[in-house]
Amino acid sequence: MEHRRLPVRPDLDQLRHQAKDLLRAIQRGEPAALAELQHYHREPVRPADAGLADAQLVLARSYQASSWPRLAQACQLADAIWDDDIETVRDLVTNNPTMLHEDVLIRRDSNWGPPMTYAANVGRDAIITMLRDLGATDFESAIGRAALQGRTSTVRMIHRWLGSPKPPKDALGGPAYTLNVAGTAILFELGARVYDDDGGRLAPVDVVLCSDSRSPTRKHGVLEQYERHGFVFPDTPVMALHRGRVDLLEAHLARDPGLLRRTFTHAEIFPPELGCGAYVDTQGTPLDGSTLLHMCVDWDEVAIAAWLLERGADANATAAVDVDGFGGHTPLFNAVVAYSHFWANYDSYGPPSRKDDAVFATMFLDRGADPNARASLRREIQQMGRGARVWHEHRDATPLAWGDRFPYKLLVSKRALAVVTERGGGR
Repeated sequence: MEHRRLPVRPDLDQLRHQAKDLLRAIQRGEPAALAELQHYHREPVRPADAGLADAQLVLARSYQASSWPRLAQACQLADAIWDDDIETVRDLVTNNPTMLHEDVLIRRDSNWGPPMTYAANVGRDAIITMLRDLGATDFESAIGRAALQGRTSTVRMIHRWLGSPKPPKDALGGPAYTLNVAGTAILFELGARVYDDDGGRLAPVDVVLCSDSRSPTRKHGVLEQYERHGFVFPDTPVMALHRGRVDLLEAHLARDPGLLRRTFTHAEIFPPELGCGAYVDTQGTPLDGSTLLHMCVDWDEVAIAAWLLERGADANATAAVDVDGFGGHTPLFNAVVAYSHFWANYDSYGPPSRKDDAVFATMFLDRGADPNARASLRREIQQMGRGARVWHEHRDATPLAWGDRFPYKLLVSKRALAVVTERGGGR
């Protein structure tokens, strides 16, 4: 049976309500609830005899906690760290010393780590120091998470405790994934390098290009840090787009007047020589065989999209069509379904990076994009929290039909659907 997963900052009141809901489901005889009761409870319990304590135990074990009190302690510890409540943290780990070395979120797949590492994520330096004094030893994971989150004072402090070593070869990977410029800069300050002694690439450019984070400013900033410390980027139009370098795009356009109509392969978009794989999980409207204008949507490059249109890019430019007849979509399809819409739709972890304002759909329609363009598309999708991949195929779709039927709704812009409908789009 698949375990539940505590969120980064669990809510004990919400868990109490969840336990009550589970108890009611058990007493009603709902199959899923009965299966959980049988799987997680220590002893056989008749559904009609189950009480709140039984439901709490089942719920706790489904979150990989040994008991309801242990699950409650996890919530209290997380809250205390976020609130910078050093005394509560001290009391919790003193009363239960094993918590000092167990993941705060209990689940074994959490990368937020034990209390010291968890506190490093949010820059709670006094708590980190206290935990060190109590015997915490997770210094390496703590400094890695501090860099990933851009907690520079925390990085410097733990770095001193470790004896000021050179950062490990893979140190830049954390802030590369989160596109954290400050975290990248502090690692360079401490001695991180973009190449090893033999000229091998250490800069995780592939992580930056393939990250599911979306922030053009931060992405450009991290790549700029790499260049400042000696990394040499391929001189290609797509890399100029990745870097936000309009000056380089201008130079490419001057050399290649057909650039704005040109389509690019997956390998050109995600260069294997920089470590990118054959499959990149962007999950939205396919990028393989697309133009620079299509790509702008997935990476939220609003300014560059506007620049391309001003230079004469066609809002109805079509992507390449593969041997199975899939492709041929215009940028408006991307404006409806793209990874850049994820954080505007997903509000369970912090504020969205940008609200769903349909900026690309509006921009393309204002430039003459056909709201009833048709294309056949195929996409492999792995929805969040689900292990299996599924193929979604849609022949002869309009942008509205593509968005309506796309199964991973976090990637669909509701506002873009409305705008396309207002402009005469049909299904």
